Amino acid sequence: MTYLIDRRLQSKNKSAVNRERFLRRYKGQIKDAVGRAIKGRSITDVENGEKVSIPVKDVGEPSFGHAHGGVWEVVNPGNKEYLKGDQIARPKGGGGAGRGKAGNSDETTEDDFIFELSREEFMNYFFEDLELPHMVKTQLTATTEFKNQRAGYNMSGTPSNIHVLRSLRGALGRRIAVGGGARKQLAQAEEDLAELLHEGAPDSDPLVTELRRLIHHLHTRLLAIPFIDPFDLRYSNRIKVPKPMTQAVMFCIMDVSGSMDESRKDTAKRFFILLYLFLKRAYDKIEVVFIRHHTAAAEVDEHEFFNSRESGGTVVSSALHLLNTIIDERYGAGQWNSYVAQASDGDNWDNDSVLCRQLLINTIMPKVQYYTYVEITDGPQQNLWEQYAGVLDHHAHFAMQKIVTPADIYPVFRELFKKQVK
Repeated sequence: MTYLIDRRLQSKNKSAVNRERFLRRYKGQIKDAVGRAIKGRSITDVENGEKVSIPVKDVGEPSFGHAHGGVWEVVNPGNKEYLKGDQIARPKGGGGAGRGKAGNSDETTEDDFIFELSREEFMNYFFEDLELPHMVKTQLTATTEFKNQRAGYNMSGTPSNIHVLRSLRGALGRRIAVGGGARKQLAQAEEDLAELLHEGAPDSDPLVTELRRLIHHLHTRLLAIPFIDPFDLRYSNRIKVPKPMTQAVMFCIMDVSGSMDESRKDTAKRFFILLYLFLKRAYDKIEVVFIRHHTAAAEVDEHEFFNSRESGGTVVSSALHLLNTIIDERYGAGQWNSYVAQASDGDNWDNDSVLCRQLLINTIMPKVQYYTYVEITDGPQQNLWEQYAGVLDHHAHFAMQKIVTPADIYPVFRELFKKQVK
């Protein structure tokens, strides 16, 4: 007999493997349940977990058993009340755990299987199959790349990394420091010897002999100082630093003019909240710029973007001019992948809508990787939509969608940011 022992390390949750297996097996039902849950909650609460119910019929598992064909004789021990042919009355109350009567009907029902998705699991299903399309550079990933960069010098290393100039400079400094005292003594001894010989002292003079012996000793001592010592060697030091990942910036443009009533503004806010959560979750290295406009456009922070009550007329081109300025000043020179999402009711001056189309075709679209326009209206398309439709003839990375009710936000969002077929 063979025994298999699973010794893989697990977290405190001992059923983690079983839970992952369950989530994989019923992925379709869980995705449907997550979709139903989204419709009943605020988008601002989208990051929380969720209790998901799956119909019992979907969680049934096949099992092996003996066929019940043929003639079977069954012995039921303990039967003291019934004989063959007796009719057994239905028990009162429920028929067991999870079963019971529905009203006065005799039909039994079974509760749905309910379990709770964690925040991480819920968000994984919520954002599955979504991405920013048309990424022209390396996609942003959680993996950090590193590059080697010089960082001073080390006292140890490989011979190929020896820095010759730094090593010789250190050796010269060491020889000067170590032999400094001996050189002073040598200079003084040679000066004293020259003075004695100048005064006519014979070579046999004990003082002359002692000075010559000292000079010889000092010369020998100085020559014994090595030209270069292993202590002098310096090696170029290199460290690994994170490489700058592909950078992306998302521009959120919202119309806050007088024609955008509170319900439409709320729908736009919900769309941008969903977009913002998606960007913050999917891409670590990304910046978000908020632009709101009526007759004039302004770059604002997140709080003012969603909560300011300032309103007025409509001049959409003011937002596009500001967008172009920000891209040129802060996100140009091919260093950034720029994405734009614009939400409006489409009500704009006819002449200004024509200007907006020209700005997009000639100025803005060549600078961005993707531009999406969402029109929030329950009526026919407005003049801005008609002008923007002409942009599609010139740039394939431009998309348009219409939102009528808040229930359309999620389907439109998925359509705009679905994964591209390779």
